Amino acid sequence: MAAVREYKFVGISHAGQPVQGTVFAPSRRAAQKKVQTLAEKHGFRPRDVQQRQVYLYKVRHPNGKVVTGEQKAFSAQEIETALRKMGLEVLKVEKKLLNFQRKPPRQDMIMFVRLAANLLKEKLPFDEVLNLLVNDVSSRSLKQVIRDLNADLKGGMEAQQAFMKHQHMLGKFTAYMLGIASRSGNMAEIYESTARFLERQNEFKKSVRSAMVTPTITILVLIAAFIWYVWYIFPQTAGLFSNFGIELPPMTAATLRFSEWMDRNYLWLILLFSGTFGGFLAFARTPKGRFHLHRLLIRIPGIGELLHKLNIEIFCRVFGVLYSGSGDNINVIKIAAEACGNAYMEHRIKTITVPMMVAQGADLVRSMEASGVFTQMALARFRSGAETGNVRASALQMADYYEKETTLKLRSTVETIQTVVAIIITIAIMFLTIISSEIALIQPSSTDIMRLKK
Repeated sequence: MAAVREYKFVGISHAGQPVQGTVFAPSRRAAQKKVQTLAEKHGFRPRDVQQRQVYLYKVRHPNGKVVTGEQKAFSAQEIETALRKMGLEVLKVEKKLLNFQRKPPRQDMIMFVRLAANLLKEKLPFDEVLNLLVNDVSSRSLKQVIRDLNADLKGGMEAQQAFMKHQHMLGKFTAYMLGIASRSGNMAEIYESTARFLERQNEFKKSVRSAMVTPTITILVLIAAFIWYVWYIFPQTAGLFSNFGIELPPMTAATLRFSEWMDRNYLWLILLFSGTFGGFLAFARTPKGRFHLHRLLIRIPGIGELLHKLNIEIFCRVFGVLYSGSGDNINVIKIAAEACGNAYMEHRIKTITVPMMVAQGADLVRSMEASGVFTQMALARFRSGAETGNVRASALQMADYYEKETTLKLRSTVETIQTVVAIIITIAIMFLTIISSEIALIQPSSTDIMRLKK
């Protein structure tokens, strides 16, 4: 997700009055396009667009103490003016050349949202919550985000705009949820739901990662050992018989030919493997690649069903939290689709479910069924909720059910993966044992023995 930057524009109206404002865009060119659109709409002539950047400053207090720091501003002059108003002697103000923004660690993000939810339950004012949390967060990037949020909210910016400005750091779903919490009437509930979602997502990712790391390492080591034995060690022994023209058993001869083929083509194989792997990674990072990869992932036997139900669980939980019985819930469906974590499901919901509801006036369940990405159980629960007028409760019940089911099935899937890896290891060891023992069965003829003596 591209970083959203803040730009200030200045201009002059047709009546000669100065005009200024701010826009948010991923680049200066995008900001200039937005400003041009605003200029055409409101009738003014833009003169300059400035990006809000980080500046380093050095000041001297009246007591003689020299202090350094950094601050975001649209220009160095803006910081100098503010510092002088505070009674400080400005020694230096310069733009920070290297200002890399690293995304906050997931664990810090979860702690921030969880602690905020707990403090809001205690009825603390939100600005006080931010002031408390900025001192407890260890991530420098998250500290800066909290400071900016506090400054923007105190400056009168709407909460949703302030949070969405940092969506590249917080994540689009998290920024959206925390942004709408301020006008929801129940901030604590929204923060609690967001914290639970982030914790659940993180727990599942950690479980899948831990379940896959050991088998993956085992398989890679096995492949490396297998290639090393067949390509280097085995020819040292079998090659002795081959050099003297002794007839070799079928498997030994085939393995030796494979080793010789590897000798001739290993460079091309390395290039082919590297190119294929690199090309796959590059393609998987594109929107089209993510779409096709996610479509295939939910169709993999076993693990695909598990991932599919996890995606539906997240969709249902987000939908249940944001859904209201009245009003426009189209945006809620879009946000839930984006949060589910599967690009294929998101595309189907946005291009089939939403248009059916908007253009054709179809009901929620029929539109969801047409997308082809929801299970029959999920559709049945939504249908039941629609009939009883309690769609929100049905969505949350479905989310709770799939949360329990995926947790239990993950353990079973891990055991299955471990069993498959054990079988692969056994087969590899059997193969190596057989081709090694074949050498012991070689019986040179008398002619071969005479040739060896010579």
